[in-house]
Amino acid sequence: MTDNKFDVIIIGGGPGGYVCAIRAAQLGLKVACVEKRGALGGTCLNVGCIPSKALLESSHQYENAQHNFAEQGIEVSGLKVNFGKMMERKNKVVKQLTGGIEMLFKKNKITYIKGAGEIISTNKVKVGNDEYSAKKIVIATGSDVAHLPGIEIDEEVIVSSTGALELKEIPKKMVVIGAGVIGLELGSVYRRLGAEVTAIEFLDRITPGMDNGLTKDFQKSLEKQGIKFKLGTKVTGAEKTKSGVKLTMEAAKGGNSETMEADVVLVCVGRKAYTENLGLDKVGVKTTERGLVETNANWQTNVPNIYAIGDVIKGPMLAHKAEEEGVAVAEVLAGQHGHVNYNAIPGVIYTHPEVASVGKTEEELKEAGIEYNVGKFSFMANGRALANGDAEGYAKILADKKTDEVLGIHIIGPHAGDLIAECTMAIEFGASSEDIARTCHAHPTISEVVKEAALAVEKRALHS
Repeated sequence: MTDNKFDVIIIGGGPGGYVCAIRAAQLGLKVACVEKRGALGGTCLNVGCIPSKALLESSHQYENAQHNFAEQGIEVSGLKVNFGKMMERKNKVVKQLTGGIEMLFKKNKITYIKGAGEIISTNKVKVGNDEYSAKKIVIATGSDVAHLPGIEIDEEVIVSSTGALELKEIPKKMVVIGAGVIGLELGSVYRRLGAEVTAIEFLDRITPGMDNGLTKDFQKSLEKQGIKFKLGTKVTGAEKTKSGVKLTMEAAKGGNSETMEADVVLVCVGRKAYTENLGLDKVGVKTTERGLVETNANWQTNVPNIYAIGDVIKGPMLAHKAEEEGVAVAEVLAGQHGHVNYNAIPGVIYTHPEVASVGKTEEELKEAGIEYNVGKFSFMANGRALANGDAEGYAKILADKKTDEVLGIHIIGPHAGDLIAECTMAIEFGASSEDIARTCHAHPTISEVVKEAALAVEKRALHS
């Protein structure tokens, strides 16, 4: 080992960690990044965001060919799924992107250390038998799948999101425990490919935390597609059988139990901070009751030279949130002033229709006693959406009643995940609905829905 001294060592090579490493190197710091997976990109790239989006796209294309091509004068016969080929394509996308991050590390002269990192003192990290020292340490170890008591995940018939991305065949019947983002995305994949999908949710609504109105319309859309829901239901057991899995459940508020059988059960009840075997207790880094690392406004722990970002600290467990924190921490470590506006962190569900939100929901504004105006515009009145044959949904803008400042934007419909970027920038810059309304949007584009929703805040939409 020729060199083991660094300005900063980052433990974890996911979106937060590798972006932090790159930005720190750009700022002239000597950087090492420790990653135990053997592939950079973290959960997101290897067994999360990217592979799931690859399967969502493939299954969406198949769904279109089955149900929507004929309407556009494209006749298809003998359509079938080559599931193995679909999985191969997904793996190829992942491999290409992980390799790309390694190239970025080489370009920025970042030392990539493969193995599990353990903090053995306030300025030392051990990986295998080797020890490395650093002036600063950044914890970016991400999160892991949360488990349900009494339900053992074997990644074959009772699977987490990781196992769902590696199934050998399409199940005839799949039960998803948890009607959140991950469960609904992966449930959509297998529903499109022919599985009978039922989502079981402990709460009385899907996608908790989202705008209530959007949630109701989203559920109706998924039900039309064939996904069944059992809300307000608690899963109490899962027994493997010769044919698959037998689930036991009861009403969340108590009641008679019932059973349901499935070929595959997907457990998606959230994620938890991953800090196992990291040595936090040895160096005295404080954590919360939920296992999150405690940090101050500069992402600094109670141990002055140790920082933490991403899923291991409070806030939404989102790759782009971790990236923003990674950049901010790198800048803080270089003596600059890093900043993250947590009110301008968008959230997206990549089902069809897509769902995207940024800022406050109506429920949050009501709870805070803030008066607001609502502007809403349907994709059914948008020329490009109709021409594309994809016009389900709407955009909704919430603006302060007194100042007209945009407080929240919620979209369900085509390309919602892309449209939310403009909306996030509006909130970042403190824009008013008038600012969006008076910004020229190209015609015909899907983005005109956002402009019209902004016009609708003052009841002056042009096309409705």
